[in-house]
Amino acid sequence: MLAGKKILLGVSASIAAYKAAMLCRLLVKSGAEVQVIMTPDAEAFIGSLTLATLSKNPAYSQYTGANGTWHNHVDFGLWADALIIAPATANTLAKAANAQSDNLLLATYLSARSPVFWAPAMDLDMFAHPGTQKNLATLKSFGNLIIEPNDGELASGLAGKGRMAEPEEIVELLQSYFSEADYKPLYGKNVLITAGPTQEKLDPVRYITNHSTGKMGYAIAERAKALGANVTIISGPVNLKASEGITVVKVESGLEMFEAAKQAFPETDIAIYTAAVADYRAADISTEKIKKKGDNLQIDLVKNPDIAAHLGSIKKEGQILVGFALETENELENAQGKLERKNLDLIVLNSLKTEGAGFGHDTNLVHVINKQGKVFTTELLSKTEIAAIIWDQILALPA
Repeated sequence: MLAGKKILLGVSASIAAYKAAMLCRLLVKSGAEVQVIMTPDAEAFIGSLTLATLSKNPAYSQYTGANGTWHNHVDFGLWADALIIAPATANTLAKAANAQSDNLLLATYLSARSPVFWAPAMDLDMFAHPGTQKNLATLKSFGNLIIEPNDGELASGLAGKGRMAEPEEIVELLQSYFSEADYKPLYGKNVLITAGPTQEKLDPVRYITNHSTGKMGYAIAERAKALGANVTIISGPVNLKASEGITVVKVESGLEMFEAAKQAFPETDIAIYTAAVADYRAADISTEKIKKKGDNLQIDLVKNPDIAAHLGSIKKEGQILVGFALETENELENAQGKLERKNLDLIVLNSLKTEGAGFGHDTNLVHVINKQGKVFTTELLSKTEIAAIIWDQILALPA
């Protein structure tokens, strides 16, 4: 998975810099093109000639060479498919977290458009210090990936967490990352996802809704994007934000969601209905706030359109439809019935009986049922992991 990849290897001033030599060798052996950039102080720990020989490219630590040639940090940042800083000292981490650029490596980091991996290496107390942990959290918030150090004997003679991950571990992680990043089975496919609750107005201040947060739908959308799809979310009111590149159509009522889904459906390859659409809406919406009168209030409700059933009735050959069901009794039987009535290819069954699953949680447990009645049951996992499993089940459907 690393063959042909352009890897920038950053080396900072740590005793663990000796591991950078083996990491460089393994990357080259894996078929990657490696360019080494060192902090000036790193040369006290490992010679640039060693890394240049192993990488088959000059190893740079200064902005300019002996003959005045310019080592352009912007060009390095644009060139790379990945930047990995290994070892990453507390000092380099702190500077990067605060956007300092007093050396070539840091300036390259600030110019990098590729994924960035940090492999910390330091004594256990330095790693555990609140300042270091804050800097790591900051880098994570930038989208950088942290390769956790190992527990073990340290150069200080102490033992604890702070040993840089072994070169073999780092290469395996990079291979896994690029394997995932290069896996685009949904490339060019249009995916439509309904998500969140709907709000059915009664008057200017009141509405009927439910406890859906949209977390499952948005997780499925993010996974679809990672798999290469063009993703549209038709979203009820939620406190979530989709990542760049995902189209979000915001709606409030079930009727609005129905109309938006109908409009998008003709160009859709895969539609997934995770939204908790209200079954009923007010027959008449009061233009004024409904006043409290007497002990009882009667509101006439009418049925909302069934989005999944309607789209299932106009489904074209090649389109894949996936529904969601939330049941409290006869769960599998009711979900199977919905799959058949609504012309779905799969249905995902949620249960309120499982602690930690369903509305509002970051975790879920689901049963994925296909047309043949086969049931795949997950463990209680994060909704991100559940989204990946659901997509695995969709992609396993017969063509």
